[in-house]
Amino acid sequence: MTRRALTGWGRTAATVADVVPARAAEDVARTVYATSAGGRGLVARGLGRSYGDAAQNGGGTVLDLTGLDRVHRIDPGSGLVDVDAGVSIETLIDVLLPRGLWVPVLPGTRQVTVGGAIAADVHGKNHHVDGSFGDHVVELDLVTADGTARTLRPEGGTDDDRALFRATVGGMGLTGVVTRAVVRCRKVETSSMVVDTERAADLDDLLERLAAGDEAYRYSVAWFDVVTRGAGAGRAVITRGRHATPDELPRGRRDAPFAYAPPTRGTIPDAAPPGLLNRATARAFNELYFRAAPKKRREEVQDLTTFFHPLDAITSWNRLYGPRGMVQWQPVVPLDRTDVVRDLVATIAASGQVSCLNVLKRFGPGNDSPLSFPTAGWTLAVDLPAHPGLGRLLRDLDERVADAGGRIYLAKDSRAEAAMIARMYPRLDDFRAVRRRVDPEGLFASDLSRRLDL
Repeated sequence: MTRRALTGWGRTAATVADVVPARAAEDVARTVYATSAGGRGLVARGLGRSYGDAAQNGGGTVLDLTGLDRVHRIDPGSGLVDVDAGVSIETLIDVLLPRGLWVPVLPGTRQVTVGGAIAADVHGKNHHVDGSFGDHVVELDLVTADGTARTLRPEGGTDDDRALFRATVGGMGLTGVVTRAVVRCRKVETSSMVVDTERAADLDDLLERLAAGDEAYRYSVAWFDVVTRGAGAGRAVITRGRHATPDELPRGRRDAPFAYAPPTRGTIPDAAPPGLLNRATARAFNELYFRAAPKKRREEVQDLTTFFHPLDAITSWNRLYGPRGMVQWQPVVPLDRTDVVRDLVATIAASGQVSCLNVLKRFGPGNDSPLSFPTAGWTLAVDLPAHPGLGRLLRDLDERVADAGGRIYLAKDSRAEAAMIARMYPRLDDFRAVRRRVDPEGLFASDLSRRLDL
């Protein structure tokens, strides 16, 4: 056990907890059993890529699951992969690709554990086709508050078991500790992507292009400009793609179709000065990024990192935002509320807050997990430095999202209020009922759960 200050990837709101490593499911059970429900409780933590305070527990215990890192079984025929919850997406890619398999849903970084992907029910560029990560989990082991392990599946078992499975998917680690999961993966023929890229002149053009063209692609996302105002506001670069077949590879790569060597282009020092990202630098970055992209390019073969995880090539890129950190704000609003999308983007652009890393995409239908974030609609993610006035801006934006019937992503949140989350998540009481049933004394807790009264 070590006492450590912890933050999320946004590097805000640090709190101190006792961090306990686990290297086997038995370690988890012992720690859960030994933790007093009368204290500050316990929450599991993976690689710390939740942006806010979901994997923090000030004054309590944080269970480090990165030591649960074994891949137990891979069945290339069925695509089923049996792994410990501490196995990272990066490790999964390394072991699956040579066998012609692919992770069914990828978030914006490889540095996420399987347990974290379940707890946050992460989504990717293919949500409009394949749903979220939890939709591909066929079995999981969950250590509950009494220290016992339960094997749960989305189908079969009792009604209580199925309800607990759904509450665990997207449940932010508050129903127990996932120690193992079986995930259904996809078959692929190469480690490359075939990518179409095009520019959109403004936000209206972007929304029209995504609505009209996404169904032709498994993967789709757009970077958009939230700094420019007036003509060109919301201009964007759309990238959409599919997995390449061997005959689409350059001739020199066809002998090794699954070759995969993600690049590392450097690291950001911890001494990055405050104020590095300001309106001038953000405006310059946005102009350069937009102009550097092709107006229209079809069927370019790209490596996986370029298409899925370009930021993973820069270690600790979050330090660019300086010592005060940053907030990634991600809402979703219904598909028929493009007016709200326009309003949100215009308000951020006029606010004086700056952001360079902004994405927009369409979600398909959500699942029946009560705290799962994705639902059919438009989602945008905006990285904002933690500057004075940001809290007021985001509270105002939260109100507009809630009024439109939308919600914000709990895995990105570090500052929302309980009453607002209750408005956004209409099945929150369903989640609370399951949690009270399996953890009546509230053993599993986090800074997030206390702040939002989950």
